[in-house]
Amino acid sequence: MRPILELPFASAQALEYFLFDIDDTVTLDGMLPASSLLAMQQLVASGLKLIPITGRPAGWCDHIARMWPVDAVVGENGALWFSYDRQAKTMLSGFAKDEEERAEDAKKLDALKTHILKQVPGAGVASDQFCRIADLAIDFCEDVPALPQSAIDKIVQIFEEAGAVAKVSSIHVNGWFGDYDKLSMTRTCLGTRFGFDIDAQNNAVMFVGDSPNDQPMFAFFKNSVGVANVKDFKLETPPEWVTRARAGNGFSELSQRIIKLRQPSD
Repeated sequence: MRPILELPFASAQALEYFLFDIDDTVTLDGMLPASSLLAMQQLVASGLKLIPITGRPAGWCDHIARMWPVDAVVGENGALWFSYDRQAKTMLSGFAKDEEERAEDAKKLDALKTHILKQVPGAGVASDQFCRIADLAIDFCEDVPALPQSAIDKIVQIFEEAGAVAKVSSIHVNGWFGDYDKLSMTRTCLGTRFGFDIDAQNNAVMFVGDSPNDQPMFAFFKNSVGVANVKDFKLETPPEWVTRARAGNGFSELSQRIIKLRQPSD
């Protein structure tokens, strides 16, 4: 991973879309600092479209699409996208599965929830689960005492033995039934909402994240960035660039670098 201070002028100038994870990427100690919100506003002012790509639930994504200075949001690790048309005052959306399929999945996930909580002492259901429509989030450190890696591995194993996909973030293990992920729904969202082809225009996109569930994005985007806490994980596909600062401070560091490089020359 190369330091973000070495990011070339041409790379920043070519950007059109700035994609970012939320937890421990724009947040700091579990909160959204003013510096991250300011950075988003400045990135928008520099001409970029902003899209959070998160494991957080549908209910949060509705709020984020409405209230944050963003153009869309991909949520539940690729289960859905929302984009608020501010002129028409209409929420646009897309889903990986239809309502009937999600209802069937919910039954299987409910059984898995009971099994995981029985098999992994100390694990909890994520406090935002009531806002979710497509996955099950098991908390291993957000609102419960931090569990050891062996417990996290056990949660992943139980999901996978049941035929579910399991992805580890910095706070949760998310499990779902389906072959989608953050990258597949990012492709769908940008194509459907903005008519943008990420395969043909990879250089026009930057993604910044921090944890294992961001690996499909790190692997695909040439302009992939990790905030410094990405180094806490052993990743098969690490990002191309890394910030010096951790979490929200790293997000601000990266944003200021991008903004500086995109400023009009005198």
